[in-house]
Amino acid sequence: MKSLYIGALDIGGTKMAATVANAQGPLARVTQPTVKTGSRRAPAEQGIALLEAACAQAGIERSRLHAVGVSSCGPFAQIDGMVALATPNICGARAQRADLPNDWDTIPLEQVLREQFGMVSIENDCVAAIVAERTFGAVRDEPDCVYATWSTGIGFGLCVDGRVLHGKRGNAGHAGHMLMSDQSDALCGCGNRGDLEALISGRGLGARQGQSARDLFTAARNGEPAARAAAAQAAQWFGRALYNLTATLDTRIFVIGGSVWEHHGDWLTPIVLKEIEMRLPVLTQGVSIVPAALGTLVADIGALGLVMPPDWISQWRDTQPWGALAALSMHMPAA
Repeated sequence: MKSLYIGALDIGGTKMAATVANAQGPLARVTQPTVKTGSRRAPAEQGIALLEAACAQAGIERSRLHAVGVSSCGPFAQIDGMVALATPNICGARAQRADLPNDWDTIPLEQVLREQFGMVSIENDCVAAIVAERTFGAVRDEPDCVYATWSTGIGFGLCVDGRVLHGKRGNAGHAGHMLMSDQSDALCGCGNRGDLEALISGRGLGARQGQSARDLFTAARNGEPAARAAAAQAAQWFGRALYNLTATLDTRIFVIGGSVWEHHGDWLTPIVLKEIEMRLPVLTQGVSIVPAALGTLVADIGALGLVMPPDWISQWRDTQPWGALAALSMHMPAA
C-alpha cells in the first residue's frame, strides 16, 4: 500500500488547503486564500491546482492520487445528483455581505472534481472533523458525540449511536443557524437575525462590538468589564445551544474546536457547562466537554479520513503522523 496515494481538500471561506498522503502519513500540504472571483468553477479548479502543487511538493504525479476527500464549509445543494456549494461564505449571491465580489449562487464542486478524479467524497467541514476526532482524536469510537467549532462561524458535526448524521443533502449539523432570539437584530450571513452564528461567531461579535473577536476575548480574559460581559453572554448562548443538542440527540460528549475555543476554552468552559447542567438533569447529567485533540488541522485530517483505506487507520493511530503536517505546509499567494 506504500504506492497508494490519497488527496484531501479543506475548503473554507478564508483559505483552501490541499494535502497528499500515503500509508505512512501526510507528505505535503499547500494553502492559498480561497478564490472568490471568476467563473463558478473557479474554487473547484483552484482545489485541483492546489492538489497538483501538493503532489509536486511530495514528488509524485497527480495522476497517482487514488481518491480525494473534501472537507468544506456549507451548506450544500444537490445539482444533477452531485454536491454543489451554496455557502454564503463564498457565494456572493447567497450572502448578505458586501465583500464577496461574485454573483455565484452555487459552485459545482463535485462535478468539476469528478472530471479529474475517479473517487471523490465531500462532507461538511464539521462532519469531517467528527470523523477525524472519532478516528484519531479525543473521542475515538465514541458513539454519541458532537463536534462543535466556535470561530469565524459556528458549525457542528453530529454522531448518534455510532452513526455520523448527514441529512437529506448532507447538511445535518448546521445548528449554527438555529434561531436563539427573536429580540436580537444580530444579522447572520445567511440572512437570519438572532441565530446562534449571528449572536456569537467571531464575525458577528466583531461587527456588533466594533472590535475584532480576538481583541474582545483577550480583553475579556484580562478582566475588562464590558468585554467580559459580552464574552460571557456569548458563552451562555453557546451553552444553551449545546443544551438544545443534548436534549435532541442525547449527546454524551462535545468536542469543541475553532479559534475562539482554542484560545479561551479554559475559562469559557465553566460558563458553557453551567448552561447545560442547570437544565433537566435526567438528560444532562454526565455530559462533558473536551477540546479537539487534532487542533487546527482537524478538517484536513478528516478529509483524508473520508477516503483513507481502513487498513491505514491502526498504523496512523500508532504513529500519529499528522503531527508533522504543519511543518509540511507551504503557503501560496492569492491566485
